[in-house]
Amino acid sequence: MIQVFVTGGTFDKEYNYISGELFFKDTHLKGMFERGRCTLDINVKTLMMVDSLEMTEGDREIIWHNCIRAKTNKILITHGTDTMVKTAAYLANKEIKGKTIVLTGAMIPYAFGTSSDGFFNLGSALSFVQVLPPGVYVSMNGRYFNWNEVEKNLRTGYFEQK
Repeated sequence: MIQVFVTGGTFDKEYNYISGELFFKDTHLKGMFERGRCTLDINVKTLMMVDSLEMTEGDREIIWHNCIRAKTNKILITHGTDTMVKTAAYLANKEIKGKTIVLTGAMIPYAFGTSSDGFFNLGSALSFVQVLPPGVYVSMNGRYFNWNEVEKNLRTGYFEQK
């Protein structure tokens, strides 16, 4: 089984057409798995719905606590891209033994349809969490990175090797 933890981020944001603001309503993951005809044994649990720029150390502790309590050794975390690497480092420094943890997100909300990278990133992360050895990784743009060898290029919006 793959445990999926939802933390929010652009992945799950909705667009208010009147105010022009982005907001959280509910996660899109269950619908994404159905749309992708996913047959994997997956458990989805929403831990929080926050923008990663507003994520606190207490929020990261909640993520860590859920990772160590997960009954499976394969964990996928959806996360905002602005502090995804920070959360990956936090989890790696907690030295969670025997578990493969992959963080992924989106630059464009899934609710924006075909212009979103969320569907592609989710599929890639699902593949990586099944085949990578225990450790903490970031999966974006069809690639995976070790937690300590990745950075978000703020100029291009892509994740790349440090």
